Amino acid sequence: MDILDANEFDRMKELKDFDDMRTGVKGLVDAGITKIPNIFVRPANELADDKIDFSLRDVHLPVVDLSQIQSPEKRKAVVDEVKAASSEWGFFRLVNHGVPHGLMEDILEAIREFHEGDPEEKKRLYSRDTARNLVYYSNYSFYHARSLSRRDSFAVMSNMSDPLELPATCREAIWEYRKQMRELGDLLLELLSEALGLKPRHLIEMECGKKHDLVCHYHPPCPEPDRTWGSTQHRDPFFLTVLLQDQVGGLQVLHQDHWVDVKPVPGSFVVNIGDFLQIDYIEQHIQECRAPGASESSGPKSFGSPLHHHGIRPIGEGLRPNQRACVRRKPPFIRRVSTK
Repeated sequence: MDILDANEFDRMKELKDFDDMRTGVKGLVDAGITKIPNIFVRPANELADDKIDFSLRDVHLPVVDLSQIQSPEKRKAVVDEVKAASSEWGFFRLVNHGVPHGLMEDILEAIREFHEGDPEEKKRLYSRDTARNLVYYSNYSFYHARSLSRRDSFAVMSNMSDPLELPATCREAIWEYRKQMRELGDLLLELLSEALGLKPRHLIEMECGKKHDLVCHYHPPCPEPDRTWGSTQHRDPFFLTVLLQDQVGGLQVLHQDHWVDVKPVPGSFVVNIGDFLQIDYIEQHIQECRAPGASESSGPKSFGSPLHHHGIRPIGEGLRPNQRACVRRKPPFIRRVSTK
């Protein structure tokens, strides 16, 4: 099948028409489309690259087990594991983390119910205003991406304080999940602080986890999954992302110039060290992930809760004389940056 160049169709009109629907990719599926719109078709060179298998089937993410974290001696071993995984991969799988398995299943089901639920409710929440507490949208970089991902998202911002703002279908599960993830996020920031040779609460006191957003992604069925992305290749511009996968799978991470499949493991999270914890090393080791093909079966592929902070101070503040803060083996990441 021929792939149209962006100049051969009115891209801006298609983007606007899609956005004006306010029902996301799921709205296209509900309309019964049999071919994907041009704005979702990947460039020809990317499709050609997919003919080569870059995935490593027998390589797995490092695993960090938090079951013995209260023991000072074993905590040191966990810190070392976090440091090694962050340095060598930028990703690790987290098990025995204390978040109830039942809640993890409940939140995935609640988000599925929202995305597959009342279109009028989604239209009411649809917006590209990132200042809102609650927003439903499709593709964050909507007007700037070369091709769109077949993905809808539902974001709950950290400054939401009233659970009644949430849709009834997912209110209880999201509210409890946010609480659990706040606690887990703080624990991970403590471990990362210790991995940097800092006091346990150093990153927390720097407010690295002050802004704690919950972003829930959903990938509807796709009639032509080989022509589009489930989620485009990207990096996370945060301190930390804690990702909950459902059982559909499809996530890949880039490791040593190869794409590695991250198969779902029930009861676990995938932790991604974001750009702000590797700012000085990013040119040598860019940690990226993608979902190369949209699933032909419905259901959310990923469910993440990134922690980030606007207006960043150097992590090295508070170090002892001659001490260097560095998870990476290369130059320490002590640089003043801003997300604004």
